[in-house]
Amino acid sequence: MSEHRANGVFRLVKGLLGTSAAGALFTQLEIDPRLIRPLTDTVSRAEMAQALNMALFYDLHERVPEGHDYVQDVMAAGQKITFDHGALRTVAWPSGALPPGEAAISRVLRPLGFVVADTYPLPRLKMTGRAWAHADFPETIAQFFVSELHPEAFSAGFQAAVTRVLADSVDPLGPQDIGRLERLGRDGTLPWTDALALLPKLVACFGRQHGGFAMADYETLLAESAEMAWIATEGNAFNHATDRVEDLQQLSDAQKRKGRSIKDAIEVSRSGRVLQTAFKAAQVEREFLSSEGDWVSRHVPGSFYEFIQRERLQCGRLDLAFDAGNATAIFKMTTHEALEILS
Repeated sequence: MSEHRANGVFRLVKGLLGTSAAGALFTQLEIDPRLIRPLTDTVSRAEMAQALNMALFYDLHERVPEGHDYVQDVMAAGQKITFDHGALRTVAWPSGALPPGEAAISRVLRPLGFVVADTYPLPRLKMTGRAWAHADFPETIAQFFVSELHPEAFSAGFQAAVTRVLADSVDPLGPQDIGRLERLGRDGTLPWTDALALLPKLVACFGRQHGGFAMADYETLLAESAEMAWIATEGNAFNHATDRVEDLQQLSDAQKRKGRSIKDAIEVSRSGRVLQTAFKAAQVEREFLSSEGDWVSRHVPGSFYEFIQRERLQCGRLDLAFDAGNATAIFKMTTHEALEILS
């Protein structure tokens, strides 16, 4: 491992998670060799993007037991994970001190070198998805699939509940962080002191920014949108992280033999080039305020681990597209119904 440690990405991840976790991630994940460059006085936007992705993968890996077990299986087989994309959900609605909707995330992604590759209407969910790919390393730095829910498409009671849930949201980024992001977006690099100070703040953007709320509001949201109910408890955390594999059917069969909660059917895009499946969401315990004014616990869907198979286009490039039908089906992995069906 020592040959990997004198580089910018390792130093960034080590500064955030410690030596042990950084070493584990370098062992677990495929990393583009072009990103493993000797230390210099500055950090590139691509190095920052890779370090952020690795930290977010680590966070999800720790929160999803089946994903953790799968990664250990891959390690035991002497292989590595190809981190294809991470997905998160936002709400296009006033959110306290936090910029509304995707703006809370796009302000982070753009300076890191990510650009919108495509937009995916998700009408059945009353959401819009956008794929953010890295301009410098589109095939090897994991994409972000950022979805945005539109409360105006729901009932007045639903909108009122959204307002109450999000009203006390805080902004993880202060003026100095915004300034550092602007400098990174302008120059494409940051001095080490700024990069090491900024990275934890960027990671903090991918979490829940609002506080506790009433069980009655959760029930109101759940009745109309499982996706908004999920956002209410989990915020902007990674909804799932995805491993890019060569043979999805073979992987699915193997996971079923291990007794893991993988989907029965594989989702196939209209192009036929993108195939996806997933484990069910982990169950997590969250607290809600009861009508009597007491805090009560309830198990709700958390995050999950996904798998994708991508074929190449005629030009030879990897098909990095997503599919609205696939996405809508995968979103169901965090519904209460999915947990009941797959349990």
